[in-house]
Amino acid sequence: MQRFIADNATRVLAMLHRVRWLGPLVMRVVFGYFWLETGIAKVQNIAGFTQRFVGWGIPFPAFSATLSAWTELIGGLLLMLGLFTRLVCVPMLINMAVAVTLVVSSNLMGLDDYVEADEVVYSLIFLWLLIAGPGKVSVDTLLARWLGIRTQS
Repeated sequence: MQRFIADNATRVLAMLHRVRWLGPLVMRVVFGYFWLETGIAKVQNIAGFTQRFVGWGIPFPAFSATLSAWTELIGGLLLMLGLFTRLVCVPMLINMAVAVTLVVSSNLMGLDDYVEADEVVYSLIFLWLLIAGPGKVSVDTLLARWLGIRTQS
């Protein structure tokens, strides 16, 4: 029985290893689409989004709202493509830091609230993408190969 379990576990792990490129691809495309979609909605209603920034007391609300909306739209598109993935994670992380600091934190009472806050989870995903990169199936990887840059896969 032990041999049966070990053999099957080995086969499953080998299969998962062969498709390990799929995890980063799916995460990037779905997460990127989420940000593209929210960015488009905010850009299309920039006046309403600016009013939310005014209500939150964010400095330079018109500029800040426009920058935030376009960061989400362009960042989402680039994440989906896997283009400049690590670079685009920096402004996305800044966007999340501002959201957590100036908007969300007033509603959070303890560690559990922070851990469960969407913006904290989003920040962790951006941090993972910043560190791990876009994965094997991305424009970044194609560009790196074309430029002769060695990457770890």
